Amino acid sequence: MVAGRARANVPVDDTSPSTRDRILDIALDLFIEQGFDKTSLREIADRLGFSKAAIYYHFASKADIFMALHLRLHEFGRRAFQRLAEEPAGLAAWARLFDDTLEEMLANRKIFVMHDRNRTAFEELHRKEHDDAHADMDEQLRRVMTNPAVPVRDRIRLACSVGAVMSGLALSSDLLDDVGFAELGEALREVVGLLLGTARPAPPDAGS
Repeated sequence: MVAGRARANVPVDDTSPSTRDRILDIALDLFIEQGFDKTSLREIADRLGFSKAAIYYHFASKADIFMALHLRLHEFGRRAFQRLAEEPAGLAAWARLFDDTLEEMLANRKIFVMHDRNRTAFEELHRKEHDDAHADMDEQLRRVMTNPAVPVRDRIRLACSVGAVMSGLALSSDLLDDVGFAELGEALREVVGLLLGTARPAPPDAGS
């Protein structure tokens, strides 16, 4: 909430707990469609059907909205990497973790796309909370990737799996826009299984 904004200036309906998320969801679509730089607060407000004042009640600027969306991705990443660090080291355990978390990753597919399409804006809007979130995730991943008890080949398999999922989600809007939610998820699970060496054998052809 922005200091100095009077509640009396905000319509009653626009102070509900869900309004902040509605603003973020609309902004997310616009940042994907036309980019951060070309999106105005007026456009976000118009899509929501209320005034810019209602947006200012929740966010001080367009940059604040942008960073809040980016930190949604960080929060998801923090939880995923924390689980990765807590799981017993090994390919089978990592495969189960990918399988368990992929649905949440797919549900956040748009955030990955937004991040990929607005890299320059992110570089220009670095903030302390953003750097702190990066450092936390980096540390969690580093603990797994530098564990000497895990064979080097297994750590490389894990690194490739993380990269495949992240890039698959980020590029899915531009290069895989004809691929549905379920199909993309199944393909990513298959890729992770192949990279980790835990893929299930393909079923025999019906005609064989």
